[in-house]
Amino acid sequence: MKKGLSQYHVRHGLEVCENSGKMPVPDGRRVSRIPSLLSAFLLVTTLAGCQPGLRHGATPKGGIRAIWVTRWDYKTPGDIVRVMENCRRAGFNTVLFQVRGNGTVMYPSRLEPWADEFGGRDPGFDPLKLACREAHRRGMSLHAWVNVVPGWRGKAPPTDRRQLYWSRAAWFWRDEGGRRQPFGWYNSLNPCYPEVRKYLVAVMQEIVSRYPVDGLHMDYMRFPNDWHDSYQPASKVPDYPRDPRTLALFRRATGHTPESNKRAWDAWRTEQVTQMVRDIRAMMRATKPRAILSSAVGASPDEANRNHHQDTRRWMAEGLVDVVYPMNYAMESKTFDRRLRIWSGMRSRIPVVTGIMFDGRETSAIVRQIQQARRSSPHIAAFAYNSLFERPAAKVSHQDEKSSDSRRSLRKYMIPFLRRLAQ
Repeated sequence: MKKGLSQYHVRHGLEVCENSGKMPVPDGRRVSRIPSLLSAFLLVTTLAGCQPGLRHGATPKGGIRAIWVTRWDYKTPGDIVRVMENCRRAGFNTVLFQVRGNGTVMYPSRLEPWADEFGGRDPGFDPLKLACREAHRRGMSLHAWVNVVPGWRGKAPPTDRRQLYWSRAAWFWRDEGGRRQPFGWYNSLNPCYPEVRKYLVAVMQEIVSRYPVDGLHMDYMRFPNDWHDSYQPASKVPDYPRDPRTLALFRRATGHTPESNKRAWDAWRTEQVTQMVRDIRAMMRATKPRAILSSAVGASPDEANRNHHQDTRRWMAEGLVDVVYPMNYAMESKTFDRRLRIWSGMRSRIPVVTGIMFDGRETSAIVRQIQQARRSSPHIAAFAYNSLFERPAAKVSHQDEKSSDSRRSLRKYMIPFLRRLAQ
């Protein structure tokens, strides 16, 4: 075997990062080179005490209290230190730290260029390495948050010709007329292509093999076919992807065309997304078995499946993820509660962390939703850090000052409430 390559990447021809050298066992843990009898005893006793659906020791006392930290929330080492201290002070025990947004990343990568948030250049430090260190110093878990399927986002193409939009143009969605997605929201990679799935697994493997992350948190693990104003002339989102190769792959697999069997077309596209989750799960078991694989998912699983080809129920049934984070961002109590009942009614072994919107909400409404969510599960996640705390900014406008006042007011009441949840 070539030095520095994991078994997974030798099999798949991806020369990326090193494996740990530890030996995987069936439940995904690693064992040291100790006598076989003692090894078997330790394995049995560990399995007996492990909570179903989670790796050993993954559930903090009092439940998961997570917060999403976006890629716009930090620019300097000082920002990251401040972020982690603010998260600790607010009573969170799990930080979902965004490091990939649109085919660019917030760490030195062999595969993708630096993010525009750093001007497309090395900022002189490793944000993910520092975030891991500062979170762990404060007793918090750090999960690398990645937008999986998006390959670009912007009102214009990237200026860096190394970016996927240019270097892998054939990997992006095209409509039946051969046109690429319009700018204005996420421009999506095509998960129906095996080489796209293989590439994205390699991106994920680079993170979990090189950094002491406690988990990988997937976002946009679906078709990002959301409506935006750029589709206005047609008044609808095209039925992506309709390029000849995708249609040929579908016909080879099913014998149909999208027109002859729409149900098979939808099911096949859903299966391509699920296959990518399987591939990432397999990579993580081979690379870092103790790490948690989680995903942000649609608040209504059936709607997410129907509209975005995200089959969360199947992921949970197959054990492809360790934790799911339904983004229950509804403002109206009736809708929020209805969505809660869907998840509590599943009775799954997979922990469910209810994602709650903090931005632009009254404190009393946020408190009420947290209390309601915790009646069925102790796990909650706040969206997002910048709803409670300031983002780094060179200038502060009048609007920013008003937002700062709102954040200060929210912090005054929410932080004591959140800290009490930890007791």
